[in-house]
Amino acid sequence: MTLHFVMLLALLIGIVAGLRSLTAPAIVAWAAYLGWIHLGGTPHAFMGSAFSVGIFSLLAIAELIADKLPKTPKRTAAVGLIARIVLGGLSGASISLAGHQGSHVGLFLGIVGALIGAYSGYFVRTRAVKALQVPDFVIALLEDAVAIGGALLIVTRF
Repeated sequence: MTLHFVMLLALLIGIVAGLRSLTAPAIVAWAAYLGWIHLGGTPHAFMGSAFSVGIFSLLAIAELIADKLPKTPKRTAAVGLIARIVLGGLSGASISLAGHQGSHVGLFLGIVGALIGAYSGYFVRTRAVKALQVPDFVIALLEDAVAIGGALLIVTRF
């Protein structure tokens, strides 16, 4: 697997984290646990543990539910954006390590991807709701599908 391809995957998993902050690490953890990606012997080996799978999965499900609630803050608000940056960086670094590359560039690209995903996701979602004149819930469900499907596509490229 080439460096450029691994870096593209790290950027893309960051974008997923920008859309749904916990979906990216949950799917990376599942991929490591199931042996789709290999993180053994790396600083991110913990991602393949049953504990990581359980915690990230429960938190991702909670996030998918909370995202639909009317009082949920915007993803571009400080707390949500910081979570996306941290989890995008973690996921990007994990993908980079799984592709036998260093974690630093993957970390950076995961962070950049998280920022791209957060702001573009917010922009697209708010515009789609207005343009299509549908409830936000409908577009949010489509965004969930994009995030989950995109993350699965990324981790199955190894």
